[in-house]
Amino acid sequence: MAGYLCLISNGQSIFEVASPEAEKIRALTYGFLIAAAGVMLLIVLLTIYISVKFRAKATSVEPIQIKGNRKVEILMVGFPLVLVIGFFFWSIKTMREVLPPHGDGPPDIIITGHQWWWEAVYPGSKVVAANEIYLPTGKRLLIELNAADVIHDWWVPALGGKMDLIPGMVNHLWVTINKPGTYEGTCSEFCGQQHAWMRIRVVAQSPEDHEQWLQAHSQRTELPMGTLALEGKALFMKASCSNCHSVQGTIATGGEGPDLTHFASRKTMLAGMMDNNPENVYKWLTDPQKVKPGSHMPRFIFAKDSIAALTAYLTQLK
Repeated sequence: MAGYLCLISNGQSIFEVASPEAEKIRALTYGFLIAAAGVMLLIVLLTIYISVKFRAKATSVEPIQIKGNRKVEILMVGFPLVLVIGFFFWSIKTMREVLPPHGDGPPDIIITGHQWWWEAVYPGSKVVAANEIYLPTGKRLLIELNAADVIHDWWVPALGGKMDLIPGMVNHLWVTINKPGTYEGTCSEFCGQQHAWMRIRVVAQSPEDHEQWLQAHSQRTELPMGTLALEGKALFMKASCSNCHSVQGTIATGGEGPDLTHFASRKTMLAGMMDNNPENVYKWLTDPQKVKPGSHMPRFIFAKDSIAALTAYLTQLK
């Protein structure tokens, strides 16, 4: 219960759902909570009743013992057994409805968990995004889930169930988003030092808007404007940045870190850790390990002018 309340307070609620899959899970959750509350209430009332009725008195005689009473024993065993069996089959039914076989069809999106960020590849296009996952509404989507390093766990409460991302294993998840909006989630499997800063942001769009987004992000970014940004681009390609990051239309084809092709169009950076703005980009480039200790981004000793140039370049990649 404390976990549920925590989720509600963080704006990630399993009770405010936005998909048929999440609705089925919510119904099961409600059923379980009602049954648990009923059992707890029954126990409390019986405890109070027995404590009052059979309390010790100066003139008390030993009350009637019910040890060996067959009817009471059947009730005490049968009632919990009925509850367990009922929830077992309800859970199986829900699992089959939420996670039917995915078949041999291609996924609509491929998501890979890294320490500590999410990569999203859109099959049939050149789009590769990071952390902010754009999906269309009104369509049942098949999500393929992979892990690049350790076990992660995908969970956006408003959209449905959780699913592990395991190195060397491919898992799948179905989701049908009812309406446009931004849905927050997080990795729910401890995955290392920055596990808490491995947030998920799903941006659901109408099919028309999503198609426009795909078209726009399939294009190369425009050439940077201004002397400082051009200096930053040259430095980015010359230094080790291009060995780990990709920018479409350039010689930067690294795959270790997030694809930065449309980096400036993202609202947040570092898996939802902070807003994506020039001040935070500058701070990050100055000392990545101070901002996000344990991340795979090493600290390069750049002069302040070089960091300013890189910041100018990255913040123009729209």
